Amino acid sequence: MKNKVILTLAPTGNVPTKEMNPNVPITPAEIAAQIYQCWREGAAVAHIHTRDQAGLPTSDVEVNRQVLAELDKYPDCDIIRQLSTGGRAGKSYTERGQMLCLGPEMASLATGSSNFPAKANLNDPETICYLAGEMKKYGVKPEVEVFDSAMLFNAIQLADKGVIDWPLQINFVLGVPGSLPASFKNLFFLYEQLPDNCTWSITAVGREHVELSTMALALGGNVRVGLEDNVFYSRGVLATNLSLLKRMKAITLAMGKEIASPAEARQILALGK
Repeated sequence: MKNKVILTLAPTGNVPTKEMNPNVPITPAEIAAQIYQCWREGAAVAHIHTRDQAGLPTSDVEVNRQVLAELDKYPDCDIIRQLSTGGRAGKSYTERGQMLCLGPEMASLATGSSNFPAKANLNDPETICYLAGEMKKYGVKPEVEVFDSAMLFNAIQLADKGVIDWPLQINFVLGVPGSLPASFKNLFFLYEQLPDNCTWSITAVGREHVELSTMALALGGNVRVGLEDNVFYSRGVLATNLSLLKRMKAITLAMGKEIASPAEARQILALGK
């Protein structure tokens, strides 16, 4: 499995709007349809954010249930479903974690606080432990979202204490204004601190997306793509989820690597153990 690369699709996020890019999926049916389309092109994991009827970010359990129900309409689609517990969509940790009862295979878990452009990304110890506990309760594997370097070291401490389980899946989110910039130096620093017992991926936001993602592939990492992170394909050219996925798939194959299927990704990520 060493030569297999897991491609994760983040189709919606909390920030992009139809005004920014008309290709952003907002409704449960739109989100599911684009996930299915990208699964057919090699996406093994779907990182899912949801929106309410006004198009605003929400953690509402029923909206999440609707997205999963729409995905169920594609019975051949075995993509790994990863729900977001991010702080933008819900105010309290109980709101942020309410959808975990749906039992997705994975969910995001930020293991520290950082800044977003207009507000703080607050994840205090009580919030982290609550969300981690709910994930354990429902058999959900966390993906540790690292926006700043302290989050990586905190995740290792949490795993050593048994708050979250080894092996870790760590996603470096670089390029969010207010947090760690998307640079080779920052990627190398984080890479060198990785514990042995983990898998990892990169989410590069902004113009460095292609270069930094390619570097992560060279280092043996996996890659997340999608309109959540980049609404432009290139300068002045609006992206689609499919175009971003296809480009990263082509780069991966050109480097002599192989695209992991969802079944292979489950083995790599140690899901269900």
